[in-house]
Amino acid sequence: MADVAFEASGRTLEEMFVSAANAMTVTQIQDIGQLGIGEKKEFAINADKPDRLLHDFLQELIFLKDAELLLFREYDLKITQSGQGLSLSARLSGEQIDPRKHTLLVDVKAVSWHKFSVEKSDGGWKAIVIIDV
Repeated sequence: MADVAFEASGRTLEEMFVSAANAMTVTQIQDIGQLGIGEKKEFAINADKPDRLLHDFLQELIFLKDAELLLFREYDLKITQSGQGLSLSARLSGEQIDPRKHTLLVDVKAVSWHKFSVEKSDGGWKAIVIIDV
């Protein structure tokens, strides 16, 4: 397997980001419900457009997984718009990967720009994401 594609949606931009994050997590472990929420992380990122912001957000999740072995189950996200573009502040809860507790599936390496899209519609937001595994 080289790639995994998914579609994420939500009524708000924040809901769509959470949907995308959860989709990426369930490609890595079998049961997201087994993830604890004892580890907390906070970060902020900025981008000029929603697609760039989502891409950078997912890449940050991959970085935290690679650098600290963290996967997340709860997301408190706030996205604001200003003259410079969009800002995301994230507070995440999860835990370190433990092969004895979590059934591992694949290792996500990166978010691809191939066919990557974020669109707003009357019903909310939708993203198409392909991740390299």
